[in-house]
Amino acid sequence: MSILGLKKKQPKTFKVKVITMDAEMEFSCEVKWKGKDLFDLVCRTVGLRETWFFGLRYTVKDTYAWLKPDKRVLDQEVPKDSPITFNFLAKFFPEKVEEELVQEITQHLFFLQVKKQILDEEIFCSPEASVLLASYAVQAKYGDYDPNFHKPGFLAQDELLPKTVSIQYQMTADMWEEKITAWYAEHRGLARDEAEMEYLKIAQDLEMYGVSYFEITQNKRDTNLLLGVDAQGLHIYSPNSKLTPNKSFPWSGIRNISYSEKEFTIKPLDKKKDVFKFYSSQLRVNKLILQLCIGNHDLFMRRRKVDSIEVQQMKAQAKEEKARKKMERQILAREKQMREEAERAKEEMERRLFQLQDEARLANEALLRSEETADLLAEKAQIAEEEAKLLAHKAAEAEQERQRLEVAAMKTKEEKRLMEQKMREAEQLAVKLVEQSERRLKEADHLKQDLTEAKDAERRAKQKLLEITKTTYPVLNYFGFLSSSRLDFKDSDMKRLSMEIERERLEYMEKSKHLQDQLKELKSEIESLKLEEQQQQQASLYNMHSEARGNSAYMSQMAYFEEV
Repeated sequence: MSILGLKKKQPKTFKVKVITMDAEMEFSCEVKWKGKDLFDLVCRTVGLRETWFFGLRYTVKDTYAWLKPDKRVLDQEVPKDSPITFNFLAKFFPEKVEEELVQEITQHLFFLQVKKQILDEEIFCSPEASVLLASYAVQAKYGDYDPNFHKPGFLAQDELLPKTVSIQYQMTADMWEEKITAWYAEHRGLARDEAEMEYLKIAQDLEMYGVSYFEITQNKRDTNLLLGVDAQGLHIYSPNSKLTPNKSFPWSGIRNISYSEKEFTIKPLDKKKDVFKFYSSQLRVNKLILQLCIGNHDLFMRRRKVDSIEVQQMKAQAKEEKARKKMERQILAREKQMREEAERAKEEMERRLFQLQDEARLANEALLRSEETADLLAEKAQIAEEEAKLLAHKAAEAEQERQRLEVAAMKTKEEKRLMEQKMREAEQLAVKLVEQSERRLKEADHLKQDLTEAKDAERRAKQKLLEITKTTYPVLNYFGFLSSSRLDFKDSDMKRLSMEIERERLEYMEKSKHLQDQLKELKSEIESLKLEEQQQQQASLYNMHSEARGNSAYMSQMAYFEEV
């Protein structure tokens, strides 16, 4: 058997990988599929109906191109890899995102693409706007700010700011996070789609938003320029400035755009204005420029017409969907609020329960202490009553003692007065006796003096008699007898007088001694009375002090009871 030849079978399908902004998908496509077949499949898969903004982009050599819808996929300059990789991206941008973006998925894909372009610095954004946009991005990702859940450092793994902004200021990541969180906390209540819409509303005002840039040269002069194509029209920029165009051609002012190989011609609607020509060296780039010009111009004209039935239905459905979601969010917010209120009420009730339990425990403890205190007070009241009775008894005894002391003091005063009177009388008597004694002594001294003088006279008389006797003897005998009898008489009188004086002196001495004894006895009695009176006064003071101390102790106890 001979083999004439084997023909290699061509595959009927090919594999495609489509990368969206938040997912990757793989499809098995038929060989005969056109670009529109693959694009519709992707749109159905992601649930997208606003298809006119998007396209499938692929890389070719050093540039990129968009998959043509009316040409077979494999007949275009797509990569020969398997699977073939496409990026599902926004090809055209709306003028006003809030009015044109109807579906939530459309809005979400635009949000992700614009956010990536800002972070990759394909769209310039100031530091202030970058922080604000980052706060809306955080709101869209994490929902409402909760300080109990969103602790410092929760944004550490998120890329939220362009690198040039991060390094432009001498600020740490924590400082940037603090600034972003401050704005983030202000967005409470915004749903994800609302936060993304707020992000896009700010981003659409940036100078480089939605602009596709291409390198061109102007005719007659080989001057390098930049061409910008966006939803508003065509713009000519200097090579080093993509923010402010040198010249702009709005779609409303362009009558025609013609393309011939490398030359582009822009004809203004105003015929008085000059035609603007520019050149692009790459054919692929020229085709891409033409595609973007045609697509943006068509959308520009479409926006100024009445919406198609499909768009009106989409907007009505989107409006109903937004109203439904808004109602759901309101219901959810009310339920959340009610749940939070219920949780707060529960926490409050638990706290109140714990507080009441503590109060009940404290009340029981206070009741026990009160009962103990009441028993103690009853016991102390009984003791105080007994002490009061005792103190009353002692007070009565003290009163009796006081009265007795008063009587005794009165008696003592009377006895003292009598004793003092007696003492004064004794002193007066002693003074009289002393005066009598002195007088008697003076009389005795006079008597002694008279006796001495009498003895001297007697001695002189005897001497004279002796002299006379010597002269006459008889007379001597007579006178001798007479003188002797007189002498005898004088001697007897002198003795009797001396004896009386001695007797009186002895009587005086005895009376003086007796009087001194009486004075001593009287003084001792007075001293004993004074001592007794002092003892009585001390005893009275001691009793009064004891009574006062007892009263003070009783009052202190009563004050303590009252305080307890």
